[in-house]
Amino acid sequence: MTETTEKKPFEPTIIGFTCNWCSYRAADMAGISRMKYAHNVRLIRLMCSGRLDPTFIFKAFAGGADAVLISGCHPGDCHYVNQNYKALRRFHLVTRVLEQLGIAPARLKLLWASAAEGAIFASEVTKFVEDVRALGPLNWNGAEALPEIEKEEVPA
Repeated sequence: MTETTEKKPFEPTIIGFTCNWCSYRAADMAGISRMKYAHNVRLIRLMCSGRLDPTFIFKAFAGGADAVLISGCHPGDCHYVNQNYKALRRFHLVTRVLEQLGIAPARLKLLWASAAEGAIFASEVTKFVEDVRALGPLNWNGAEALPEIEKEEVPA
């Protein structure tokens, strides 16, 4: 009996941080409408893309993610007035930091999608997964490059 070992094609793991009011609902719309899109993205719902702490992105990469998606309301349509502009500024800042850490900027994507744009969300996610698949696995061992976050001691 001979055993054949087939190498499975690389399937990227992508962490997606989505705005509760628009992009998370766009993903929901895509699902309800039975639109097919890549299953590689693990969505984490935030109240607003402007509430995304940059350390969440670094922790996602340090935890083994091959890429990170940030998705929110279109600029000017934020439910929290101008917080998506804050997300945009942070995106550019984090992109520069990732480059310094040796991570290709193409592994971080910013997507604006309203609740009614399920088709756009689905197609952009599928395209992003294909782009990350072409880049290959990250295999980033940069967790030690990140500063340790001290845990606060809780008094008993």
